[in-house]
Amino acid sequence: MPAIGGITLDDRKIQASDLLGKRFVLYIFNPEIDVAPASARGVKALAALRAKNNFEVLGVATGARRTVSQAFVAEHGFDFPVIDDSSARIASQLRTPVPILMAAVDGEGYVTQTIGWPEKSGITDDAVEKAAREMMRLPAAPTPIHPVLGERPQAPEVAGTDLSGKPFSLAALRGRAVVVVFFLHTCPHCHHALGFLKKALPKIPEEQRPVLVGVSVVDRAYAVRERMESDGLDFFPILMDPGGAMQDAYAANGGVPVLVLIDPEGRIVHRSTGWDDERDPPLWQMWLAKAGGAPVPMLLHRTGYSGNQFCGVCHQDEATTWQFTKHAYAFDTLVKHGEARNPECVSCHVVGFGQDGGFDLEKPSRHLEAVGCETCHGRGGPHLSPEFAKDGYPSTCVTCHDEKHSLGFDYATFHPKISHAAATPLLSLSLDEKLARIEALGARRKALMPTDAAYVGSDACQSCHAAEYETWAQGGHARAGETLEKEGQAGNAECLTCHTTGFGKDGGFPEAGPLAAHADLGRVGCESCHGPGADHVAEDAPKIGSILSLGDKCDSCVILKICGDCHDDANDPGFEFEVQDKIDAQRHGTIEPGTGKPKDAAAAFHVPDSAVLGALERAFAEDPPS
Repeated sequence: MPAIGGITLDDRKIQASDLLGKRFVLYIFNPEIDVAPASARGVKALAALRAKNNFEVLGVATGARRTVSQAFVAEHGFDFPVIDDSSARIASQLRTPVPILMAAVDGEGYVTQTIGWPEKSGITDDAVEKAAREMMRLPAAPTPIHPVLGERPQAPEVAGTDLSGKPFSLAALRGRAVVVVFFLHTCPHCHHALGFLKKALPKIPEEQRPVLVGVSVVDRAYAVRERMESDGLDFFPILMDPGGAMQDAYAANGGVPVLVLIDPEGRIVHRSTGWDDERDPPLWQMWLAKAGGAPVPMLLHRTGYSGNQFCGVCHQDEATTWQFTKHAYAFDTLVKHGEARNPECVSCHVVGFGQDGGFDLEKPSRHLEAVGCETCHGRGGPHLSPEFAKDGYPSTCVTCHDEKHSLGFDYATFHPKISHAAATPLLSLSLDEKLARIEALGARRKALMPTDAAYVGSDACQSCHAAEYETWAQGGHARAGETLEKEGQAGNAECLTCHTTGFGKDGGFPEAGPLAAHADLGRVGCESCHGPGADHVAEDAPKIGSILSLGDKCDSCVILKICGDCHDDANDPGFEFEVQDKIDAQRHGTIEPGTGKPKDAAAAFHVPDSAVLGALERAFAEDPPS
C-alpha cells in the first residue's frame, strides 16, 4: 500500500500508516457520479461491522469540491474518516482505474484485494456490501435467494422469448432440474462455464438431464447471438433481460457467470459466482447428476484435499450441521485477530496444513480454510483414506486440542459440540433460529477454572511467588475492588463477580460480604486467573498440576478465554483484539511451566506489537502536503 495521507473532511490529519496493525478498507469515491450513493450505502453497512470484526474504514472523496464531499458524507451518515482529495492527488497516485474503488489492506500494509465499479455500472448497495464482505472475509449477509443452512429457496420465474423466437418458462419445467446461467457474452469465464456445460450435460441420461437456460446481463440480442454462434455456444435457449428484472430477482447483479441449479421441485439447491477451471467442473458435474436424480460420480481430488463443497453434494445434512460448530469458523477467527499468516495458528485452523495438496500459506486456498471434513475424516474421507483415525477420533482431536491451546479439553464432553448426530434436530429450525445458533457460537465458554478446590486468597501465594506477587500488586487487578467503591458499586453483585476473587464460591469472596472486611479477596487476585489454590498451597501438596499454569498456554486460545469472562464486549469492547499487548503489560511468570525451575529472563521477554509497529510506521510515514 503506497503511503497516502491528507486532511479529513472534518479537518483532522490522517495517514494510512495510522491504521497499521489492523485490517482496513480503503474506499475511494467520487461523490458526484451516479453510482456513488449505492456504493455509499453498501460501505456504510460494512462499516457497521468493523468493531466486531476488528477492521477500520478509510474513505477518500476524490474529484469533487470539498463542500460537495462534505454534504455527501453527511447525507449518508459516514462515521469513519474521509480524506478530502478534491485535487485527485491520491487517486492519481494510486492510479485508480474507476471512480469507485475499494481495497482491502492487511495489518502489515499490504493490499490483498481490490474491486471497483465504472461510472455507468448500475451497481446496487447490496452488491457493494456483498463484494466488500467477501473482500474482508466476513460472513455473507443471508438473502432469500441463496441456499443456506439446508434451506432451499423457491426459484423466481425465468420467462421470455429466446433468441430463436421460442417462448421459455421455468414454471413449465416443474419436474425437471434446471440450470440458469447469468452471463456476459464477452466474458471468458462465462465461456469456460458454458463450454463445460456443453460437454457435461450430455453425459447424464436424457430423462435425468437438467435443462439449461441462459440470461444475458446485457440487452444486445444481435451481439449476443453473433458471439454465441461464432464460439459454438449457441446450444441452449438464451433470454434477454431488459431492465434487469430477472437479475434482480436472482441477486445476480455482481460478477459473472452466476450459475443457479434448481431441483425438480423448483427450489434452488446450489449456486456459484465466477468460474474456477480446476474446481468447478468436477463439483458441478456432481451437482448436475444429484439434482437430476442420476448416479453421482465421486470426483474427489486424487492427490490433494477436496474441501467441504465436494463432501456436501452427497452428505448434505452433515455439511449443514457442521456449520453449527466452531470448526466451521476456525479460520475466520485468525483473520479477525490478524493471525492468518501465523503458521503456528494456521496449522490447526485449516485442512491438510503441511500435507501434499493441503493448505499452503504461500498459495492459500479458500476451500481448505476452517476445520473441515477432511481434518477429522482424512483426505477424501473414508473413500480415499480408510485407515485414517483407525485408533479412534480422540487421538485425532488431541493433535490440535492439546494443553497449550485447548484448556480443559475432554473428548467425551467436547465431542457432542461437533457431532453431526447431536446437531440433527437443528435442521428443523427456521432460518432465523439457525442463524441465531451460529451467532451464539461467539459466546465464550464459562467455568473454565477447576471447581473442586477452595479459594485461599492472593496473600497465600506471596511467600513462594514474591516476584509475581509484586508485579501483580502494582497493576490494576490488585485495585479492582477500590474502583467499585469509587463508583458507588461496592454492593452490586454483578460488578463484584468480576472485581473480586471467587465471588460466591468455596473460600472466595462471600456474596453478602463488604469489601473492607475481605480485603485480600476483594480484588482480582492470583486465583482469578490461575484457579482456586487450596490444593496447591496445602502442606505436602504437589506443586505441579495442582494450579493452572498459564506460561505455557496460547495467549489467544486459552488466556483470552479466561480474561474474556469479564473483559467482554459489554464491559471492555475491543479487548479481544488488544489481548497480546494487555497480557504483555502484566506478564509476570518467573518459573518454567511444568518444571518448577526458574525461567531464563531473556526467554520470557516478548516484544509488544506496538513496538513492532513503530518500524512499520516509519516505513509508511509521509506527511501530507500543507
